[in-house]
Amino acid sequence: MDCSHVFEFKVNRLIVVFTLFLAFFSATPAAFAQVDSLQTTESTHAETKAEKKFDIGKFALHHIADSHSWHVIGHTYIDLPIILYTKAGIVSFSSADFTTVEEGKVVRDDEAKVVVERNGQRFVKMHEKIYYASDVANDHGQFVTLDEKHHATNARPLDLSITKNVCTLFISIIILLVVFLSVAKGYRTNKGKSPKGIQSWMEPIILFVRDDIAIPNLGHKYERFMPYLLTVFFFIWFNNMLGLVPFLPGGANLTGNIAVTMILALATFCLTVFNGNKYYWKHIFMPDVPWWMYIVMVPVELFGIFTKPIALMIRLFANITAGHILVLSLICLVFVFNSLYIAPVSIAFAVFIGAIELLVAFIQAFIFTILSALFIGMAIEEHH
Repeated sequence: MDCSHVFEFKVNRLIVVFTLFLAFFSATPAAFAQVDSLQTTESTHAETKAEKKFDIGKFALHHIADSHSWHVIGHTYIDLPIILYTKAGIVSFSSADFTTVEEGKVVRDDEAKVVVERNGQRFVKMHEKIYYASDVANDHGQFVTLDEKHHATNARPLDLSITKNVCTLFISIIILLVVFLSVAKGYRTNKGKSPKGIQSWMEPIILFVRDDIAIPNLGHKYERFMPYLLTVFFFIWFNNMLGLVPFLPGGANLTGNIAVTMILALATFCLTVFNGNKYYWKHIFMPDVPWWMYIVMVPVELFGIFTKPIALMIRLFANITAGHILVLSLICLVFVFNSLYIAPVSIAFAVFIGAIELLVAFIQAFIFTILSALFIGMAIEEHH
């Protein structure tokens, strides 16, 4: 690689980093605008007339959880379709049906007080979960039966709804297809020429995945697994970045959903197991230890097959979720202390942590990808 290409490569990397930080600081004001949707709750059920206090835990968990509607701004929502597999078959309706009008304002019910009837069946929504409605409301006006921990005990239909996370998944897939099809077209049309447009932005990152992740861990067999490594890297990175954008098409916590990280880890697990060579399986079932230690080592090695993907799953889920909760908690300090004097400190810390989250979004994609390459490399490594 000559000096001009080296210089261009470094400039492209600097442009990528600068753009990420510019995107963050342009999105930050909209993040604080989300406080229009803050909800308060009573401190206890016994003191119904007591002063309402801001529940930071409820607010944070509400914003990182999946939802049947997508908050836009203020009291504006996009109502998503609810699809249920019930005793009477498939039932579908809009999440807007779980709304009621109080004092001239539309209230989105999430406390099992609004009943929706379809195909002779009654449904209620509580904490973003759909239940079969009870025949009679309880003392709180809710059509569910509660246990001592105030959890609903009603039966639930199988929820196949298109939720906020599902919509974000579709959006990220479209973005990935647009980006990589454009890059592929660029390589075809600019063959033998310097990269242009989006191709010049993506090439340094693609080379980074190839040279710093795939080749060191997979050796000469790296090309076989490059499609998977590139897909999982950019899928996690793009969704981490979308999760930091507080307005459409962002705002969802897709990579902070353990079901999503479980499927990603399962994909790595399957690639590792099905590509493992005879030396890999020999190391598990016939390790290089005295035969009388097999009773200990073989179960340990077998257990290790499953702990690796479990660690991948929990690490990504925990880091992304913790980051969102931390940023939301710092923003909410103003409402917890009920004082504007704390606002400068709160905003300064939130911006600082938000900037770190930009770096974490890339690092978590890198860690998941390099560990996946490492586990696969251990399975296909030739015996020396």
